[in-house]
Amino acid sequence: MRYFLIAVLLMSLISCNQREEIDHYEGIEMMSNKTIPFVTDSIEIVGDLQGFDIELSTTSIEDGLEVVSIKVSSDKAATPPKFSLKWKFPSQDIAKFWNPNLGVNKANYYNINVSSRSTRVAPVVTFMNTNDENRFAFAVADALNKVHLSAYIMEEDAHFYCEAVFFDEPYPALKVYETEMIIDRRNKPFYNTLRDITDWWAKKDDYHPATPPQDAFKSVYSTWYSYHQNLDVDKIVEECRESKKMGIEVLIVDDGWQTKDNKRGYAYTGDWNPDRIPDMKGFVDKIHDLDMKFMLWYSVPFIGKEAHIYPQYKGKYLYYWKSQGAWVLDPRYPEVREFIIGTYEKAINDWGLDGFKLDFMGFFGPGDDTKFTAKDGRDYASINHAVDRLMTDIMLRLKQINPDILIEFRQPYIGPLMRKYGNMLRAADCPNMATINRVRVTDTRLLAGHSAVHSDMLMWHPEEPVQHAALQILNIIFSVPQISVRLNEVPKEHKDMVAFWMAYCKENRDVLLKGDFVPQKPDLLYPIITSVGKEKAITAVYDDSYVETKYFKDLDAFDIINARNKTEVVLLNHSDVAIYTMTVRNYKGDVIYAEIVKLNEGARVISVPPSGIISFERNIDE
Repeated sequence: MRYFLIAVLLMSLISCNQREEIDHYEGIEMMSNKTIPFVTDSIEIVGDLQGFDIELSTTSIEDGLEVVSIKVSSDKAATPPKFSLKWKFPSQDIAKFWNPNLGVNKANYYNINVSSRSTRVAPVVTFMNTNDENRFAFAVADALNKVHLSAYIMEEDAHFYCEAVFFDEPYPALKVYETEMIIDRRNKPFYNTLRDITDWWAKKDDYHPATPPQDAFKSVYSTWYSYHQNLDVDKIVEECRESKKMGIEVLIVDDGWQTKDNKRGYAYTGDWNPDRIPDMKGFVDKIHDLDMKFMLWYSVPFIGKEAHIYPQYKGKYLYYWKSQGAWVLDPRYPEVREFIIGTYEKAINDWGLDGFKLDFMGFFGPGDDTKFTAKDGRDYASINHAVDRLMTDIMLRLKQINPDILIEFRQPYIGPLMRKYGNMLRAADCPNMATINRVRVTDTRLLAGHSAVHSDMLMWHPEEPVQHAALQILNIIFSVPQISVRLNEVPKEHKDMVAFWMAYCKENRDVLLKGDFVPQKPDLLYPIITSVGKEKAITAVYDDSYVETKYFKDLDAFDIINARNKTEVVLLNHSDVAIYTMTVRNYKGDVIYAEIVKLNEGARVISVPPSGIISFERNIDE
């Protein structure tokens, strides 16, 4: 009798009114939609202010969105003191975090740190729940000077303790310093929160991003992994001839052209004479004859100890990088800035270059004995301000020669301010690491706005199974591919695969690179990524997750890329969608099968080759 009553009770619970079940789940959802309790008045100022006053004022933009204005002032100019803003908030509905610090562990929030300046990442942290919804994000407007953000979970009270540290490195004397901090507790997808913060930076005076020319979105061949410093003009021209057949339209000649030294150091860098390639103009002309653009690598801050020009700038260096045998120039000297800018102007005029890969920007920083004064020939006291002037003038003067000049920067020295200096933002080095490349490309895109985001150069072993080699491309499909494989030495099947995916990238460029960007589960390294355009959406699946049609159910076309070494993709429809023509292709675009399908509510398993693609086109006759 007891078991009978339990069974009746269970049956009654299961057959409960559907409306009550919906109300129940909506109640849970409403609970998670509440903003986390926080009062900006509770922000604490910590530090020895040394005669400075600090004023905080708060403006509420909307429910859950506040801007804190920060003003530091003194009656007379003095070195500003290091100080912190500290606050806490309860750990409610928080499962992971995101910051731009190149990390792959986005779930361990026991201790979070990110340091930013003009040439390093961005001052922003966001916490989110299991559904990737923002719960608490904060960012500082000042992306020029060093700012250190941190947060950690306190075991005793289950609160996050946050800190923003200012003037954590020597800074020139000032009377007034002003900036802002935005605090966003609105319940929205974390990628939209980061997009809003990116737009907030972009609207600031002197932060307006450069408009990328169309060439910035074209696929690239890079010489770095394929040749390193052992550059051979004839071989590279033949590589480009082969690359052009595959749809690659830009060449970057990387480190090695400026010296015959091939020991991977920078002791001989700084004269910027094409010692290894005496006829640079002829080389550029040959690439232009293939209808490809030509970009050249430069390390902006370095002059090697063996460079002929080294003595000319003695006393105008910030510090010495012993392991690489190179000095770091001090941009606070106007003649240093003029030397750097004049080098690039001369290269464009003499050789007909289309752009530059400007490297190692993050090395501009103080040495142990750096004096923060505008004296002894320096017209800036602040290194960060001098870098800003240098890079602003580089872009301004190069655009006067070529309005469509291409400028590439690389993680981690890209951030809100760097977007105004350059128009190609590249993931940091991760050779043959498809997953890491995907993470770095995605992290870059989340703060890139309309700037062109590039992958790190792709490489793979020529005997790699072609389906596996294809994964190098598919993992960065939502960025501009940079290929660095000796394409003349790989099997024909590899060439066919590259040609198909380069053509796909070109045909779908607007969707892949300019659509609404929806990366999911950062804590799991973005296992599903979607980009939604006006008429089409593209999703790439990187693990065994199912694909939901909610992002593209109203579109006439969508593609699902099987970026896995498995042969099934699960499609989940929350309602009846439509009738489509479904075409399944393999890694090099060969049609495997096509059929008419009706996507009804529920799950559907679709057979597709590894590194293949499923394309859906709405049947207009349905």
